[in-house]
Amino acid sequence: MMSTLESTTTQAPPRAARGGAPAVTEWRVMRSEWIKLRTVRSTVVALAGAALAMLGLGVLFSVFADSGDGSGPGDGGDALATSLNGMLLAQLIVGVLGVLFVSSEYSSGMIRATLAAVRSRTSVLRAKTATLAGALFVSMGVASVASFLIGSAVYGGAGATYSLSEPAVLLAVLGGGLYAAGIGALGVAFGFLLRSAAGAIGVLVALLLVAPLMVQLIPGSIGEWITKLLPGNAGQAIMHVQTQADLLSPGIGLAVFAAWIAAALVAAAIMLRRRDA
Repeated sequence: MMSTLESTTTQAPPRAARGGAPAVTEWRVMRSEWIKLRTVRSTVVALAGAALAMLGLGVLFSVFADSGDGSGPGDGGDALATSLNGMLLAQLIVGVLGVLFVSSEYSSGMIRATLAAVRSRTSVLRAKTATLAGALFVSMGVASVASFLIGSAVYGGAGATYSLSEPAVLLAVLGGGLYAAGIGALGVAFGFLLRSAAGAIGVLVALLLVAPLMVQLIPGSIGEWITKLLPGNAGQAIMHVQTQADLLSPGIGLAVFAAWIAAALVAAAIMLRRRDA
């Protein structure tokens, strides 16, 4: 009886009770990352800039879509794909935002305080990824819907037109928000892996823009398949209703895109746990 009492009284108090400080939970870590995200002016400007790029370019491409008689500069795509072409620029903005969301803490030294306050380093990675991805999914999802609705209204091309009430179309439009969230998550992963804004942005841009061009130099079907499997092309497949000749099907594209993100985040988690701040 006495030994039982002694064992209960000598146990260390839970972390939440020490000094009256609240426990460090996943929710509180995410809340702190959300405060960092929304209180930095450059971050808010980047989110707004990505949404405006998505909307503005999408409408512009729709207005000047190829009508089939050679009078337009467009590529003859359907109304859905044309209205979402603004993602070509928006993806760079959200990718850079993901990198800076991490690298700015390394450059300022704040990462030391963050990792000292949070016992699990992977909690910081999860919180940053979830916070940024959630904000991008909402903001870019709204921008994608607006771009599709306005773009379809002014679309002058000869391709097929769609209605947002069609389930497959709605999923493709919301895929714009999902794709942006995934690119932001890749930016976060590269930020933790390289810790340098310049290096991580360079790798991201090379992976999204340079690699598809270089792989096309590989002759035969091998180059075509590798091009389809790159993260940018795989992710953009989810923003289409019909399978494109140069892209995977939407379902397979989503799976490949998710695999790229998962691999990058796992590598970032391993390096974050092994290296000093």
